[in-house]
Amino acid sequence: MAKMQRLKWTSIIAGPALAALATIGSVEAADCPRSDALGTSRILSVDAKTTPRVGLKSFPETLPLADHEVVLTFDDGPRPQTTSKVLAALAKECVRATFFLVGRSAAEFPDMVKRIAREGHTIGHHTWSHPYMARIPADAAKYEIDRGIASDEMALHGVSTTTPSTPFFRFPYFESTQAQLDLLQSRGIVVFGADFWASDWNDMTPEQELKLITDRVAAARKGIILFHDAQARTAAMMPDFLRYLRENGYHVVHIVPAGTSQKNADAH
Repeated sequence: MAKMQRLKWTSIIAGPALAALATIGSVEAADCPRSDALGTSRILSVDAKTTPRVGLKSFPETLPLADHEVVLTFDDGPRPQTTSKVLAALAKECVRATFFLVGRSAAEFPDMVKRIAREGHTIGHHTWSHPYMARIPADAAKYEIDRGIASDEMALHGVSTTTPSTPFFRFPYFESTQAQLDLLQSRGIVVFGADFWASDWNDMTPEQELKLITDRVAAARKGIILFHDAQARTAAMMPDFLRYLRENGYHVVHIVPAGTSQKNADAH
């Protein structure tokens, strides 16, 4: 993905909150092999110091997106059979997304983790085993966070560390305690909720999911969208969903951690 897109960097001057979530780049359409592809419109830098939590379904704040801008996020992977199909759909449209990985799956499929990163996507963290975090003891919750991060980092970089190279985290089921939120904030890790989702954990056909999520996109007009790349129905409908975004004038924004350099973002 990095070879398909060259980033042209710009800067903006804004208020403190927007400055912390500054636009740090845009993608030139000419760099995508398909001139009619959806593409990635810009890169948004997210700073945990001033925006520790985003996503209106869980928190008061979300990302500063313009009308018809969306951020694509995927949970619960990697799962080779379905994640590979999602990646193929994103690559065809020259789109970058964010994948919140379950550590146990990352440990099982490290090559898929490397592929996600190699194709230009951001990798976030989603615990070790996907428990209900608010229903387990504090030490068990910390273990889930730390082991999940360490497993993702081992798969990606070959080093087991609880300091994430990308400090983005999402709670399973969006369930957390205030102590857990405070812990992640103290470690400089942004907690992501979502603004709306595809409800792809429910039993439905790909066609039904496509109708549901396009209706929600049309109603919300912008926001952080949650999918699950482990779901076959989502993998099946993703090409049609990206086509819907392209044909209806939507723009995809790619999120990266604050301080990401141009070189690192291009190879993210």
